[in-house]
Order: sequence, then C-alpha cells, then structure tokens
Amino acid sequence: MGQKTNPIGNRLGIIRGWDSNWYGGNDYGDKIAEDYKIRKYIHARLSKASVSKVIIERTLKLVTVTITTARPGIIIGKGGQEVDKLKEELKKITDKEVQINIFEIKRPELDAYLVATSIARQIESRISYRRAIKMAIAASMRMNAEGIKVLISGRLNGAEMARSEGFKEGRIPLSTFRADIDYALAEAHTTYGRMGIKVWIMKGEVYGKRDLSPLVGMDKKQQGQGGGKGGDAPRGDRKPFNKDRKPGAGGDRKRK
Repeated sequence: MGQKTNPIGNRLGIIRGWDSNWYGGNDYGDKIAEDYKIRKYIHARLSKASVSKVIIERTLKLVTVTITTARPGIIIGKGGQEVDKLKEELKKITDKEVQINIFEIKRPELDAYLVATSIARQIESRISYRRAIKMAIAASMRMNAEGIKVLISGRLNGAEMARSEGFKEGRIPLSTFRADIDYALAEAHTTYGRMGIKVWIMKGEVYGKRDLSPLVGMDKKQQGQGGGKGGDAPRGDRKPFNKDRKPGAGGDRKRK
C-alpha cells in the first residue's frame, strides 16, 4: 500500500482523539461545514499568533472552541479584549453562544503544524529551503523528538520542473500504532508557484490506555479565556509519552 495513510487518521481511537466532538443528528453536514468555517476563520484572523489546533465541542446551545497556540498573548490582547472580539465574530458565524479556551504550546518545535508553517514562511521570505528545513530538524531534535521527517515538493529554487526532496533524522515508525506521530501539511506561496511541505514528528511511544480527549492532560480548572496566559496551564496532549522510559541523552541539554 505504500505510506499513503494519514498518520493522525490512522491512530484515531487508538492513541489520538478527534478535533471535533459532538453528536451529528440530522444536520450533520451543516455542523461539519460550520466547523470548517470556524477553523478557516480562526487560522486567517490569527495568522500571526502561531495557532496549531482548533478543537470544537458542541452542546445544544453552546459551542466551545479551544485554540492551542504558541503565542497566547496575541490572541488574548490587553485585558482579554481580543478574545471578546473573537467571541462576537464567531457568534455571527454559528448563531450560537460561543466559549473560547486558549492553551499555550510550551514546545512549538514538537508541533508538526507549527514546524511546517515556520518552514513555509521562511521559504516565502526567500530563505534557502535546505537551510530552513535543516534548522527546523535540528530544533526539534534538540527538544528531544525521537525522529522527524520533512518532505518538500514543488519548483524548488525556482527550477523549471517540480520535484520532491526529503530530509530525515531519527526514527519514524509510521506503521506502529502506539508511536505518537504528529503530522501536518503546509503550503508556501512563492513567486514561482506553490510548494507543499509535509512534516512528521515522532514524540515517543504510548503504552497502556490513553485518554482520547484532544485536551488530554489538561486540568479543567485552568480552562477558560486565556488559559495559557500565565504559562502555568498544562501542556495539552503533551503528557509524558512513556512513564517507564529512562531519560535520554537530551536530559542534560534541558537543564542548561
């Protein structure tokens, strides 16, 4: 079959949860379209806030939108003004009451979407794709990722014919279900066309039963507007991958 299965979809219900949590009913299609609109709007409006995941949960009258971001201060604004504005804008899209939770990503180098978009932005600002990718790989490995793979496709360096080039470090066992692999696809819009960047990051292996909530490991008390503002909010689904594993060689680097 080759390596054509999305690593996230492949692990749903095993070690990963869903990013949309609600019961469909008769208007299932409308809700999916509404989720798409919410995500598209948030990513466009908060393009400079390093937004990674948008998790949507619904009850009868309330839509709870959880935004995971590396820069919560931009979303919150002074005294939470920006959050209130965003809430009003989302109310117009959904015609329902909206609650916004914000969680900070403490280690953006281990988030595939943020790594892919970072490489894409650098390529758009005319930095050599090789340099951007190698720097991203080095940063992820420094943060104790077990492996990272990057595939870039398009008219590399403005070449006449499009091609693909891959870079890899460490181990990425795509067929191992217990392997916690994060995956993302981003696009760089350059003067000579569009380039696709795929990133796979292996964070570790999950043993035993894992809570499938997308907010696994987060304390409910710290949810609410600006949950990640003080930097004390739990790290989302970045709980220890394997409690029995001994610290690796990267342990000394973290203490510096």
